[in-house]
Amino acid sequence: MAPTVTDPTPTPARQEDQAENGASWLVHLLVGILFGVIVTKTEVISWFRIQEMFRFQSFHMYGVIGSAVAVGAVSLLLIRWSQARTFRGTQISIPPKDMGRGFRVAIGGTLFGLGWGMTGACPGPIYALIGNGVTVMIVVLLSALAGTWVYGHLRDRLPH
Repeated sequence: MAPTVTDPTPTPARQEDQAENGASWLVHLLVGILFGVIVTKTEVISWFRIQEMFRFQSFHMYGVIGSAVAVGAVSLLLIRWSQARTFRGTQISIPPKDMGRGFRVAIGGTLFGLGWGMTGACPGPIYALIGNGVTVMIVVLLSALAGTWVYGHLRDRLPH
């Protein structure tokens, strides 16, 4: 049986997809840079602000987190209410969330909180911290990636 050979010449549709992927990559990069500037300027990545939050000494971080939850909730309601569509015209559907309960959620939340408290960074601002010259956060990033890798290998054996 002879192997099939595909034509390496890009078709117009493939060229469109490649151009769209390149533009999409650029948009994501710019949004990431904007996010990094915002979390830096608002001091959300400040280890001292995070410690103040965990010691209940300042409202700053609770205000930021509360604002994010409120904006997210209103955004989801507007998306559902308006039957919003993507740029390609596909309707956005948000399936109902099955909220977790019990022991596994408590363990996961505790581990996340301990990691956040010890490192002074939740996953989002790690890149901004590295970009701001806090190179010790490379260890945190590598640890987060290692934890994700371990979870990926143990996922089938864990209760969900």
